[in-house]
Amino acid sequence: MYVALIILILIVCFLLALVVLAQNPKGGGISSQFSAGGAASMMGVKRTGDLLEKLTWGFAIGLMVLSLGTHVLTSTAGGPVRSVNQQKALETRLPAPVQAPASAPAPATAPGAAPAQPATPTPAPAQ
Repeated sequence: MYVALIILILIVCFLLALVVLAQNPKGGGISSQFSAGGAASMMGVKRTGDLLEKLTWGFAIGLMVLSLGTHVLTSTAGGPVRSVNQQKALETRLPAPVQAPASAPAPATAPGAAPAQPATPTPAPAQ
């Protein structure tokens, strides 16, 4: 179904490009103010592009609907879609923090220095 929608999207894009290229330029903008193009468009050129304009709107709306349809198909395909980077990040495990063994000898202290505090605090007696 997804492949069929993608093929339809490509066909609609191709037809939309053909319809847009087949239309006559409307003129307007700054360039028509400084040339004779503005006068030529005011002198009775009929609106012959109604069909092409309606086809352009139809293909544009159809392209949007098909694009939203592909989004609906992919979002309901079983859980959230994750990127490759998100999947790699979830698979990567951080190494466990290294803890000193409880029976490790106390570090040597300089003569006259205060003894080092234990690495883990001793629990308070229960009352």
